[in-house]
Amino acid sequence: MNQQLAHITILVDDYDIAIAFYTEQLHFDLVEDTSLSESKRWVLVRPKGTGTCNILLAKATTEEQVKSIGNQTGGRVFLFLYTDDITRDYQNLLQHQITIVEEPSVKAHGTVLVFADCYGNKWDLIQPMTR
Repeated sequence: MNQQLAHITILVDDYDIAIAFYTEQLHFDLVEDTSLSESKRWVLVRPKGTGTCNILLAKATTEEQVKSIGNQTGGRVFLFLYTDDITRDYQNLLQHQITIVEEPSVKAHGTVLVFADCYGNKWDLIQPMTR
């Protein structure tokens, strides 16, 4: 059996603001931006590197979805992003004034910091321990 995670949805309030944040501040690649209707687009972004899982930026359209923007996990860390250089990426977060929720610290599995994206979703940024 061969399975892989293809996309994870993040609810957003504006496609262009979300694209700008993920591509210009986090330096993700814009994989696709296709118009599906006057109000709906298929927007995929992905961190640079060898991973294949994309983030689908989905514009919230219902009241329930709007309430979930930035809090899709009830306040827990939502996504886990591995890096090969946490110092470089930490400096990038600071330079772009991205909210640091927890400063870098060394854990058993690597160096970790928590940041919030432009909507408040919490991310773990992890540089795994080398073996």
